[in-house]
Amino acid sequence: MKASAVAWLCLAGVYAHAAQIDVVGLFKDKAVVVIGGTRRVLTLDEVSPEGVKLLAVERDYAVLEIAGKRAIHKLGQSGSVSTTFSSAPVTEERIARDRMGMYHSHGSINGTAVKFLVDTGATTIALNGSQARRLGIDFKKQGKPIPISTASGNTVGYLINLDRVKVGGIELHNVEAAVLDGSEPIEALLGMSFLGRLEISNEGGLLRLRKK
Repeated sequence: MKASAVAWLCLAGVYAHAAQIDVVGLFKDKAVVVIGGTRRVLTLDEVSPEGVKLLAVERDYAVLEIAGKRAIHKLGQSGSVSTTFSSAPVTEERIARDRMGMYHSHGSINGTAVKFLVDTGATTIALNGSQARRLGIDFKKQGKPIPISTASGNTVGYLINLDRVKVGGIELHNVEAAVLDGSEPIEALLGMSFLGRLEISNEGGLLRLRKK
């Protein structure tokens, strides 16, 4: 599957005061929680923009984690947390499908901006020679020559490791990539050396990438 799109990030503020937390609804693997007056629907292991994580859901209570502390919050019973806590770092990116059915996302490699075409059929991140040179990568010196099959036939690529790859708010380190010394691929491909380290789901044309 190839994919692409404009992504958005979960933004969050920092709370340094007592925040009231009310559990107002419980469902299978899901809870409706009101945090400081803001209503949130959380699934298991999801972290709200305020930094509240849902750990478990039972018949009449939910187990929440806030600033590393776990607590049971009963349905309909108000409670307050007077500790200072901040939102968790962004661990999810959502990418909308474009009119061509592709998913593009803006990101960076080693701190330099790159526009990616998401491609789950690519084993690794793939770059052409010009893209690699723009990123300051001496792939012929640093890389390991490997045979690569493309739509145009067989060619030689260079296997390298990228220090940092970032897509939206998700950043991974030491990510494998292949560089083809030519004009292909036309767009930088975000392949499985990055995507395989994430949880991926596709919901009605919205690609969701999430750190495991």
